[in-house]
Amino acid sequence: MPTSSRGSHRDFAALEARRLRAAELFGRGESQAAVARALDVTTAAVNHWYQAWRAKGRKGLKAVGRAGRKPRLGRADLAKLDHALRTGPAAYGFTTEVWTLPRVAKVLERVTGVGHHPGHVWRVLRALGWSLQRPGRQARERDEPAIARWKSTRWPQLKKTPSGGTPGSSSRTKAASRNTR
Repeated sequence: MPTSSRGSHRDFAALEARRLRAAELFGRGESQAAVARALDVTTAAVNHWYQAWRAKGRKGLKAVGRAGRKPRLGRADLAKLDHALRTGPAAYGFTTEVWTLPRVAKVLERVTGVGHHPGHVWRVLRALGWSLQRPGRQARERDEPAIARWKSTRWPQLKKTPSGGTPGSSSRTKAASRNTR
């Protein structure tokens, strides 16, 4: 499952490693300013880490885990949804071959048992690597051969071209101007 722009598991591990490195430096008696310079972080961050280290030791600098609510859909659920979407809308009783957010929300609930508001389904789709695609509008009566004939015969007649061999001037003060009275 792709990660959000807020950070991945790897980022959290790197941040925790930086905090634990700060704990080593605090243990050696380094000043907060020296730790901030060594780890290329702000002194405010180091002060916060120092307070946590003094209160709870290295344990106070460990990562606490994910913030916020846990995802309602697991990897298995996302895989089921992806498979369902790839089978197409017709397999779920829809009359056209277009996935809309309300349709995806219905299939998502049918397949996983987890309901999502249609306005938020796009987040799930983005996590699956799906993107928005809109069909180009074309009339059903469009006649490609007739359009090609028109472009090759009539369009050149209508197309504006400069007259004569010399370019004209729009200046009214120039003697050779076509716009003079």
